[in-house]
Amino acid sequence: MTTATDIAEAQLKMPAQREPSVERRLLHRTLKPLFGTPVNAIVTLACLWILWLAAKGAYGWLVTRAVTEGGAQACKVGHGACWPYYEAKLRFMIFGVYPYDEHWRVALAMILFLGAIGITMIPRFWNRNLLVLWSMTIVAAAILIWGGVFGLSYVPTTQWSGLPLSFLLSAVGLAFGFPLGVILALARSSKLPAIRVIAIVFIEVIRGVPLISILFMASVMLPLFMPSGITVDKLLRAQIAIVIFAAAYIAEAVRGGLQAIPRGQHEASSAMSLHYWQAMRLVVLPQALKIAIPPLVNISIGFFQDTTLVTIIGLLDFLSTVRTAMTDPNWVGIAVMEGYVFAAVVFLVFSYGMGAFSRFLERRMRLGLD
Repeated sequence: MTTATDIAEAQLKMPAQREPSVERRLLHRTLKPLFGTPVNAIVTLACLWILWLAAKGAYGWLVTRAVTEGGAQACKVGHGACWPYYEAKLRFMIFGVYPYDEHWRVALAMILFLGAIGITMIPRFWNRNLLVLWSMTIVAAAILIWGGVFGLSYVPTTQWSGLPLSFLLSAVGLAFGFPLGVILALARSSKLPAIRVIAIVFIEVIRGVPLISILFMASVMLPLFMPSGITVDKLLRAQIAIVIFAAAYIAEAVRGGLQAIPRGQHEASSAMSLHYWQAMRLVVLPQALKIAIPPLVNISIGFFQDTTLVTIIGLLDFLSTVRTAMTDPNWVGIAVMEGYVFAAVVFLVFSYGMGAFSRFLERRMRLGLD
């Protein structure tokens, strides 16, 4: 008769089953969604095949069949990327008609601006010193681009063009449009009928027309209403139009975040004897902005890309300089793909950077590290 002691001794004599290693569990967890079922395996293999074809074609166009020496004639008979075109037209595509010998100024201004943005993205620098940093950056960038002081030659806004112009329009438009959008969102959520109606009318009118129409009105119609002898710079008119348009869309994104805040938060603010603006600043708005991060980033990416529309009012934005470079008689019909590929890469880098930062913010705020 088998006893419990015999069973225990038999189990001890059995070889112990080794648990899978961490690497094997991680590999299984990674591959299971890709090849766990026949359908998943087919889809994964099809995607890998498409990626392989795309990578192979891109490598062949950029490296294997690329033309690296010579000029337009060499690229004309080639079947790959025309690298001499970038050598000849890269500075024009980036800086446009800004004076050639002064390109270092606008390049330095962009480096300062991007550096300030990079520092702003680091959470440990989120304090009042950022206001000092941005004040200094804006003043330094304005002096470099505009000139007229410290021995720098004056460059009128009619010569501001290329990537710096697109970056300026989108960055300034969103920087000024964000606080205006927050105010409009609070006004639309107000209990005061007059303020709420004014905010609703403003937001719906601006969102009801395309950006092209607002740019056209700012460029063509606005001067007709100005007093005789008073003119407003074309770039400033376009910038104001973009600020107003951005504010209307940001207002709706922030209003969505405000509506998602439970009523208990408002009641808790009242219980703590906080008046309206204290409750909004300390309790409601921080939570609403957390919720509104995805749509706000989507708006930012869209407006950076929509700066290409300013070409209809005579401003030479980044995409316009890329197209203008293609009209050079020496390169017409030769380097068409190169310009658009460069523009696509630039837009992709900036857009992906903004999207990656938004995902970082969402993870940080989800963990309560703010």
